[in-house]
Formats: sequence, structure tokens, C-alpha cells
Amino acid sequence: MTTGGTAGNVVANRLTENPGTSVLILEAGGSNAGVLDIIVPFFCPRATPNTPQDWNYTTVPQVGMNGRSISYPRGHVLGGSSSVNYMVYTRGSKEDFDRFANITGDAGWSWDRLAPYFKKNEHFNQPVDHHNTTGQFDPAIHSFDGINSVTLASYATSLDFRVIETTKELKSEFPFNLDMNSGNPIGWGQMTVKNGSRSSSATSYLGPQFIGRPNLHVLVNARVTRVLPTASNDFRTVDHYVETAIGKRLTITAKKEVVLSAGSIGSPSILMYSGIGNSSALQQLGIKPLHNLPSVGQNLTDHSLLPMAWLVNSTDTFETAERNATLAAEELVEWNSTRMGPLVNTPLGQIGWLRVPDNSSIFERFPDPAAGPNTPHYELIFTNGGVGPPPPIGNFMGIVAAVVSPASRGWVMLNSSDPLAAPLINPNLVGSEVDVFFMRYAVRSALRIAAAKAFDGYVISPAFPLNSTSTDDEIDAFIRENTGTVFHPVGTCSITPRHADFGVVDPDLRVKGLTGLRVVDLSVMPLIAAAHTQVSAYMIGERGADIIKEAWNL
Repeated sequence: MTTGGTAGNVVANRLTENPGTSVLILEAGGSNAGVLDIIVPFFCPRATPNTPQDWNYTTVPQVGMNGRSISYPRGHVLGGSSSVNYMVYTRGSKEDFDRFANITGDAGWSWDRLAPYFKKNEHFNQPVDHHNTTGQFDPAIHSFDGINSVTLASYATSLDFRVIETTKELKSEFPFNLDMNSGNPIGWGQMTVKNGSRSSSATSYLGPQFIGRPNLHVLVNARVTRVLPTASNDFRTVDHYVETAIGKRLTITAKKEVVLSAGSIGSPSILMYSGIGNSSALQQLGIKPLHNLPSVGQNLTDHSLLPMAWLVNSTDTFETAERNATLAAEELVEWNSTRMGPLVNTPLGQIGWLRVPDNSSIFERFPDPAAGPNTPHYELIFTNGGVGPPPPIGNFMGIVAAVVSPASRGWVMLNSSDPLAAPLINPNLVGSEVDVFFMRYAVRSALRIAAAKAFDGYVISPAFPLNSTSTDDEIDAFIRENTGTVFHPVGTCSITPRHADFGVVDPDLRVKGLTGLRVVDLSVMPLIAAAHTQVSAYMIGERGADIIKEAWNL
């Protein structure tokens, strides 16, 4: 029995390869089928927040962001956040996963041991426009026979060549990288799209060739609220609500085990409602403590994000169609009839993975949170238009900055004993001096790029109150007032060594001290990878499935 998130669908698929093994997926949200804002790649910003496909969480006030609370999107739909994310395909550095292995004391979580799972997941396919992709990716590091489809952008924009030209002009600081998954600098983005439509864990691992298996069962609108003990320290019964007009509470007991794949917010919340967590905190809420694990919900780690835009001398940007209903309708007709045109791309173009200088002053007072000297500190994402609702006039180029090796840590806590209530979420975005330093450096990098010769006559001016002469204090004020999240939460059910008295799960993903219950999702990562996290979720699902198979001789 598993929940229907990104990794959970992987587990369900792999376990049901054995016809003698039955899996039931319980998904709190509805079906992903037929939801246009999910299916059309360019519409991904519409999938969240404030939609039926989103849990519609908000954070507690963020200290590093002037006390602002922000939306915190998570997928409330079959496929979890793989059904509502921005589809970026990046694995992270070798150092990220070797550190993962060192922390857990299990070499199975090292890069060399995980690399086959990355490739087992990936099915790289040609862009739908079949353009010549020479110089845009390295076939040697990709897989062409996995399950989840990955591709390159299929619709060129006028921004593309300017970004690539900048990597030649500013080669010493912002060099070109042939493949997004082979190194740090700037290169062409890769996205989980197939034939012009989103590829999620629901469309791939539960795709037509798998969903008909008689031993694979999927129940949507079935919200798991708690796992219950079937015997002392054995949790194999799931308490869930089937969302009908009158509501109905049901319990189901797994013969072998329960796999939580509700993500870094959902999985710790379910554990805590089940009495698994900090016993004193649970008791104060009126929840009977059953198993004391104080680390549940702690160590929440996320990537902070800061959008920036420049007014440009062009009408070939997102804003033109966003303000012209006729043109937007024509683009949708083109997508519907041919799976071609601008809607086959996500809004994200090229991406840069970059480091601050090794001799930066911040490292005189704080350790470097990156996994190693080849792991980026920050990310720059180039967009052919501004991020967010367009202003009434003007066309824009966007450069979005993100801190991808954060030092900040937050938490998830329960707000009441009601298992249907939203939890308290504190990702502590830009909550450390290190993160602010990285973001400030990223802002200055973006300003330098926008001033490159490739943008002469194109960029008119920044559409935000900063320029190359802005002081650190001015930049920091802008950061605190405008930063948000890339919605990449990890770490709230962290793996620690098998006999450690802290953490939530052992390296085999079993909840510490219990039987019958595993967590298989991004919440188990003790530290965040310097990458968009969906690939890590798929990898955890793939390895988790093999761990379960080995445990049960499947």
C-alpha cells in the first residue's frame, strides 16, 4: 500500500512488475487526466497555487522575508508535485549524493550506486519540432529507454541566442555547459515533457502500459490521515477518508507494509497525527504519543527564489499572448491540433549553476553549505518574459535567482489534533546570513549578464529598483521583500545511520524502531541537492522499490 506522490507511483509500478504482489495507491487528490493547466507545459504556473490540484498551504511568517507569509504549493493530485511542478530535469552533483551516502552510512545512496536509477527513470526523446539538438545536450550521459520522458525545448525564442552569446562574451565567469546534467555553468534546460505534454509519475509510471495490471489498484480522493498499529511497534493499517458528498472514514490493513509517499509536508504530518513524533509536543495537542521520534518534521530545507525582470525592446515575449486573448486562443488551438507551438515549452529556458568565489568573505565566518567544490551555490533561470502576472504594458526578460545550497533550516509542525487541518510550515527561506550572501551575489551576477553586449539594444532597463551601483543594503532589502520559494522541500523525515538516536528513517527507509512502515519520498533526504528536486524523488522511488523487493524477496 502506498500514497500516490511522485515516488509512490514509482514504487507501485516496480513492485507490481511481480504479478504476485498487489499494491493499492491511495491518493488524496483527484485524477490528473484532462486538467489542461497540468497537461500543457507552458501552463504550469497556472497549476498552483489556489487550485483544486494544490494543497493550498501557506507558510508561517518568514523572518528572513520581513515577516511575509507566502503560498507553499504542493501537488494535491495523482502524481503529487510531479503533476504540478515546472518540469525541470536536473540531477544534482556527484558530491551531493556522495555526501548523502556519508551522512546515512550507506554506500547505496552514493552517486555511483544511484546513477543506474537515474537512467532507469529517464527516457530522453527528441523535441517535437525535431530540430537539430547538436550542441544542446550530451547523449552520452542520458538514457533513452527509461519510463519518464525528458526532452529539450521545441520552440525557439529570441532570447535563446542572446543567452548563449553571453556565455561566449563572459566566458570566464559564465561559461557555456553542453549538458545541464554534466556540470555547473549555463546551458540549455531539460524538461519532463513527452510529445508536447507533461510527463509526470502519473502519466509515465501509471501510464497505459502499466495501469491495466490486475495487481495495481488506484483510489483517488482518498486522503490518508493516520497509520495505525496492528501490533506493538507494527504500523500496517491506514486510516483514510474517501471524499464523497457525506464523507466516509475507512481503514485498510496491508499484508506486507505501508509506504508513505506524501512528500516533505504530508509524510511528517501523517506520522505526527499517527502519534509518531515528538511525544511531548503531540501530547500538548491532545494526540496520544505512540512512538517518540523528535526529528519528525524537523530539518525542512528548501531553495529560496527571487524573480527579476528587465524591460526589453521586443514584442516576442510571453506578455504579448498573455495580453492578447485572440493570440492566446490561436496558440492553444495549435497545441491541441498539432502539439506544436510555444505552449509545448515550459516558461523556463536556459539555466546556470554557479558558485560564489571560494575566497568570499562569508566563508571566514560560516562553513560552505555546498556538498563540495564542484557543487553550485546559486542558480540563474532565464525566461522569455517576466515571472508572474504581466503589468499592463511592456515586454520583459526574466532572470530568476535561486539559492541551491542553502544553510537555512525550518520545520513542519501540527497546528491541531484535527488530521484534516493544514500544518504549520516554516521553510525559513533566506533565514541565514549565508543564504542572503548567495542571493545577493546571484543578483549582482544577473545584473552583469543583462549588461552584456549580447543584450545591447534589447534590454532597456531593469524593471526592479536595482542596478550595478546598488549597495549591499539595497540589494538585501529587495531580497527580503521579494524572495519566495522554488517549492523544493526536503528533509523532514531524514535518513540517518541505522543505530542513530536521531532522524526518522533508517537507510532502508523503514521508520526507526517500527515495522510495517516506510517513507519513500523527498522527505528522507538529509540535505537538499543543488538541483530541481523531482529527479531525486524519482531516484528515491526507484531505489526504494528495490530495497522493498529485496526485503520481501519479490
